[in-house]
Amino acid sequence: MNPESLSFIFLSAFLINNFVLAMFLGLCPFVGVSAKRDTAFNMGLATMFVMFVSSTCSYGINLVLTAFDLEFLRLISYIALIASSVQLVEMVLKKFSPVLFRALGIFLPLITTNCAILGVALFQTSREYDFLQSVSFSLGAGAGFALAIVLMAGLREKLELSNLPNITQAAALSMMLAGILSLTFMGFAGLGGATA
Repeated sequence: MNPESLSFIFLSAFLINNFVLAMFLGLCPFVGVSAKRDTAFNMGLATMFVMFVSSTCSYGINLVLTAFDLEFLRLISYIALIASSVQLVEMVLKKFSPVLFRALGIFLPLITTNCAILGVALFQTSREYDFLQSVSFSLGAGAGFALAIVLMAGLREKLELSNLPNITQAAALSMMLAGILSLTFMGFAGLGGATA
């Protein structure tokens, strides 16, 4: 498979180099919002949207900064862009779905500091992706984030019904589950012959 093809870039960001389970980026919402599948799915969609918007806009910002030889402003520009995208998502959710807005709680504004979103913008810039490759990369990374958080939420919901020793409750169980999920995704590392 051609490593420059859109399908390979999408598959790589989705499974092979999953931002949460292979690169360990974006762990705060992964652990914090993965208690219920509905909330986790909606957080995954919100993060995917912010990744898509910030990725496509950061492509344009990078072109402008490169044209004027202002690459040193890249990081601060990306952070401002991500914060604006999150603010847009917050306003829309507050207006159209106040229940979901309250369910996501503090984790919704924390999308701004989600290192996976900033990682998408920085990785696509360093890899010199064109516009379509950037879109494919952001959609794959967002879908991979959503997949990871929904898988974690499904496992946590199932384990709530189980009779487990007290020592493995709450955070300890979440970390064990995250490690097992990470190991399963590491099995995709040889797919396509590419690494991070």
